[in-house]
Amino acid sequence: MNLPFRLALTALVLSMSTAPFAATPAATQAAAKPVPGAPVPAGSPQQTGPVRFQFAIYYAKAPAADPMAALRGALGKTGGSPKLLASMPAPSSVTAPVVFANWNTTTVLKDYRAPDMESLQRFGRGISREQAEALQKADKALILDFAHPAQQSSAAMQKALQVALQVARDTGGLLWDEETREVFSPDEWQKRRIDTWAGGLPDVSQHMTIHAYRSGEMVRAITLGMGKFGLPDVVVSDFSWSSNRPMGSLVNAFSQAMAEGITLAKPGQFDMDLRALRHAGARDPLLSGLKPNAAAVARLSLVNGTWESGDPQNRLYEIRFDRYKGPDRYAQQDAMLSSVFGTGEDSVTRVKHNDELLAASKAATAQLPKLREAFAKGLQPGEYILVKAPFTTTGGGNEWMWVEVARWNGDAIEGLLRNDPVDVPDLRAGQMVKVSQAKVFDYMRIYPDGRREGNETSKIIARMQGAKK
Repeated sequence: MNLPFRLALTALVLSMSTAPFAATPAATQAAAKPVPGAPVPAGSPQQTGPVRFQFAIYYAKAPAADPMAALRGALGKTGGSPKLLASMPAPSSVTAPVVFANWNTTTVLKDYRAPDMESLQRFGRGISREQAEALQKADKALILDFAHPAQQSSAAMQKALQVALQVARDTGGLLWDEETREVFSPDEWQKRRIDTWAGGLPDVSQHMTIHAYRSGEMVRAITLGMGKFGLPDVVVSDFSWSSNRPMGSLVNAFSQAMAEGITLAKPGQFDMDLRALRHAGARDPLLSGLKPNAAAVARLSLVNGTWESGDPQNRLYEIRFDRYKGPDRYAQQDAMLSSVFGTGEDSVTRVKHNDELLAASKAATAQLPKLREAFAKGLQPGEYILVKAPFTTTGGGNEWMWVEVARWNGDAIEGLLRNDPVDVPDLRAGQMVKVSQAKVFDYMRIYPDGRREGNETSKIIARMQGAKK
């Protein structure tokens, strides 16, 4: 996959870890423990037992109305609403949508504290700074535990969302989603969680988040929130930051396909056609970002994911890429993303290294010790470094290509090849390769906000090529 490669992403969150933000017992149904790495079963990903999830409404000041009375009123106004119970029943007895409410005015600061200011900066939706600061002292919360049969998931979820919103509006509270670990203003809940449904289908990207974080030398991403629909959360492991957007788009698309009721014809395999997604709001942004040569179909391998600390208490489906050709798993990843979303054609620019170009290269390589030190200390989530290095062609010359750094020890750099070789037949884009720092010609440092540093030689090369025309 050649650089640059960007697709619109609706739900990718860059975070250092996936630790929960509120100290509260898990509200979801305890998941079975399938064998990690084994193919997921054929059939529907939908769980068979009842679906359980938890919302809450925080109050930084006295509510405008009695929350329990407001809840009873909202349930009465909304047809098909869940039945209010005095206690949450055993899962085996849930045969219709129900809700249990806990009006907690005594232990919120101890057991159900609102997220801190740093968390609210990333996971507060429509929350002002004043509201975020007030939430730090919130000592009251209406905690809502919902449950319903799995086959009623979509309709019951819509009712639960509407009821929670109505209570928050009537009482002046802020909404918490225990599964996704987000706080919403009522208006933002309406915008994301209510208004994005179409034809009885959710835009599932608005109901879950994706946490992406460095795990070892590479990146791991996991969804949070799919359990609310009785569906497994989705994991992708061992990819690079430069692939975070297309990888996030892939995860969003598969999550949407599950929410729309797919079945797997074979254990551990699913051929996902982006064009087959029925929710236009979820489908069309994906299709609009495709390159002309995109296949728009992903041949997914699906295995039971390995649970890590901070993951949702839910089944995990891990996407793998071994149905694509490549000398290693990284090249297979690149092959899938390039096939599904398309890519531009790589070409070789043949230029003579004149004095100006060599001087720019010398200035760039003088920065490499500082870059190596920054890499060793740890880059920010979403930040990465590329180096341009030579690879020997069939004719004995050099083809200069970009490598995304994964390991950097002394002179030895290992990373992912980020160009499609033109005249180096033994290499594939995405493959893990080794290069020498002493032979590096230039570098690029890409920051989480998209800002770029380095690659000054490309400007000179572009000017040289323009002068030839």
